[in-house]
Amino acid sequence: MSSLPDPQLPAGPIAEAWRRSREALPLISPLRKRNLTLLVVGTGLAGASAAATLAEQGYRVRVLSFHDSPRRAHSVAAQGGINAARAQAVDGDSVSRLFADTLRGGDFRAREAGCQRLAEISSAIIDQCVAQGVPFAREYGGTLATRSFGGALVSRTFYARGQTGQQLLYGAYQALMRQVAAGRVELLCRREVLELITVDGVARGVVCRDLLSGALEVHTAQAVLLATGGYSNVYFLSTNALKSNASAIWQAHRQGALFANPCFTQIHPTCIPSGDAYQCKLTLMSESLRNDGRIWLPASAGDERAPAAIPEDERDYFLERLYPAYGNMAPRDVASRRARELCNAGHGVGPGGRSVYLDLRDAIAREGRQVIEARYGNLLEMYERISGDDPTDTPMRIYPAPHYTMGGLWVDYPLMSSIPGLFVLGEANFSEHGANRLGASALMQGLADGYFIAPATVTAWLSGHPTPTIADDAPACREALERARSRIGALFQGGGTLPVDAFHRQL
Repeated sequence: MSSLPDPQLPAGPIAEAWRRSREALPLISPLRKRNLTLLVVGTGLAGASAAATLAEQGYRVRVLSFHDSPRRAHSVAAQGGINAARAQAVDGDSVSRLFADTLRGGDFRAREAGCQRLAEISSAIIDQCVAQGVPFAREYGGTLATRSFGGALVSRTFYARGQTGQQLLYGAYQALMRQVAAGRVELLCRREVLELITVDGVARGVVCRDLLSGALEVHTAQAVLLATGGYSNVYFLSTNALKSNASAIWQAHRQGALFANPCFTQIHPTCIPSGDAYQCKLTLMSESLRNDGRIWLPASAGDERAPAAIPEDERDYFLERLYPAYGNMAPRDVASRRARELCNAGHGVGPGGRSVYLDLRDAIAREGRQVIEARYGNLLEMYERISGDDPTDTPMRIYPAPHYTMGGLWVDYPLMSSIPGLFVLGEANFSEHGANRLGASALMQGLADGYFIAPATVTAWLSGHPTPTIADDAPACREALERARSRIGALFQGGGTLPVDAFHRQL
């Protein structure tokens, strides 16, 4: 018998299961909501959208951000786009096809009900963001433009050049700041969660540290929402920002929240290779470049000629050769494995043979340099600044790198962890992507959780669980505060000589 809590999966046919479930969820009076406080940790897409929506519903919301501004959250770095089943390109896309692609892309290891819910909600996310003024790319006639991403045979990815995450985050940020101005959200920046506070086994707050003064603070609420991102920085080099330290979900796990599928980490196929031993992080090149860029390697191992000197018949477009249906848009895990295998077999290019070519030559010949630069302008500029090569003249050199984590804290269908009252949103939870996330589905999940799912399920849980206000000096708060102080004191008395970075590098 499984020792996991009840996942609360909906009964009946999976199609439109979320609509049926949502309509059956209990509600709370608006007059009651203004007496309830919710604590949201994290201000990326999931956290900012959840805080704004819950405040719009009438709750008092306190938001903790690790950054000096919510706009610094790592969601800002997402480049390529956001998926939605809208059949914009008249290519046969549908909710059921997005569901099937998500499930298949995750190697059938995702929670099916969650995949279906994402597909159901996806179109409403686009409507929400357009209403906020997110500047999605459009066709000449004014309709929203789409492009393809890895693991899909349809064009369902909506985008804002190579800055989609930034623009979506700004939309959520403006919604959040509207609530701050209205007095319904209290925003506290530069805070790091050190301990979870539980009362009778129910999450009721956190202990955090003010990163400017070092002071420890206690924050209590009727429920806690963690939206603090993934843990790719367990690798010494990844595409994640250095501030993406996963400390909040780790503290929750230490205090009993179950962690699911930690081995499910995504290795993204298109990143700029590491330059030297002292590099602190890797830079992602959006998967969207594979719409127009062709991936290839020299057909002969050990070929050190410049790319322009290698004739067409001596090039191996290996993704097109191996996966004729998907071509260069093969799923990320598949594309990464094939690239690494060929590099290990001696076909790799660049320093140490740890790169493959992403070549825009044919797209430029077909559509013109100006069109390609308009489509990917900021990405091409970023690559040139880092590598020194103009990607419109010389093929890009790319290599797989740690990027996203499909594992995370275990949650049930309403997004509550194994600790009652602790909800986990976005990349911080485990449920939607199985063993491999489809390209452009991270932004979809973060906004689905924040705008649509958590505001309904948190309300439903609160309606059946009286949570009286607890004082900041309650016994549970004092105990959590003492645990944090003891751990910090032990670190100060370690007496070691090596910096933390040295252990990370060895791992």
